[in-house]
Amino acid sequence: MAEKTLNDLFYDTLKDIYYAERQVLKALPKMARAAQSSKLKTAFEKHREETEGHVERLQQVFDKIGKRAQGKTCEAIQGIIAEGEEIMEEFKGTPALDAGLISSAQAVEHYEITRYGTLKAWAEQLGHAEAARLLDATLKEEAKTDEALTALAESVVNAAAQKKVA
Repeated sequence: MAEKTLNDLFYDTLKDIYYAERQVLKALPKMARAAQSSKLKTAFEKHREETEGHVERLQQVFDKIGKRAQGKTCEAIQGIIAEGEEIMEEFKGTPALDAGLISSAQAVEHYEITRYGTLKAWAEQLGHAEAARLLDATLKEEAKTDEALTALAESVVNAAAQKKVA
């Protein structure tokens, strides 16, 4: 078996995040429909549009490194999305639902932030300057989404989640 290099790892991880982003595209409309807060619905809808851009950027990265854009099953994202679906089912109609949705969304964001940060560093190491720039743009958007979700949780959602429905 041939020895694997950082370049192989970079390509393998790109396939992982490409798959993950495409799964997130499928999950976000469900989360938006489940959200009770109009602000949270809007946040999920906005992030879906951004995620479409993330997929397009990843396709550009694949192009820049001369590889075909393809996904590789990412069990981590599947698990995070499955947990989010459980929360939607178990907390449907309760004050805690939106807090749970934000928690699930932030688990996705943190996974993506980790992946994009690593991929950016590897792209720089491998001399893929344009790929690094594209990955950094997405990394910054993922971090902004995470911050916006935190602000929404802290300003409204978490307090509402404490209340009992009469």
